Amino acid sequence: GINAEYGTSKEGSRRANYPKFIAQFIALQQKTGCDIVTGTRYKTGGGVYGWDVIRKLISCTANYLTQIMLWPGCSDVTGSFRLYKKEVLEHLVSCVISKGYVFQMEMMVRAKQHGYSVEEVPITFVDRVYGESKISSKEIIGFWMGLMKLFATT
Repeated sequence: GINAEYGTSKEGSRRANYPKFIAQFIALQQKTGCDIVTGTRYKTGGGVYGWDVIRKLISCTANYLTQIMLWPGCSDVTGSFRLYKKEVLEHLVSCVISKGYVFQMEMMVRAKQHGYSVEEVPITFVDRVYGESKISSKEIIGFWMGLMKLFATT
């Protein structure tokens, strides 16, 4: 069954729009044999709905800085909707030391470092209807510190 073969990461998933992409993720993994399929908001067909300009700027800046500093091998390091082969997920989790938003970035950086193959599926992210974003200045500073630490150590 799917639980025996795959691991998923969807820490940021709080809307029902993600399940519609699961079949695409599985089909792409089966077709290509890749180790990780990750959703991306930053390729044609992907996008974000419900974010204000500041939130979009934060996300785009974090992804841009990560791209130029770490070359992670995927276009959306801050997203968290992913499909991992079980053994790949177990290995990466054992290597990663970060927490918070940096965790998602480090997972992809370590995946590239260990030679795992990654494919992307454009997804649309619809922000929560109730509540507020958990992005805070503490998370932004933590992301920056994590980025600098990975830059210095990878």
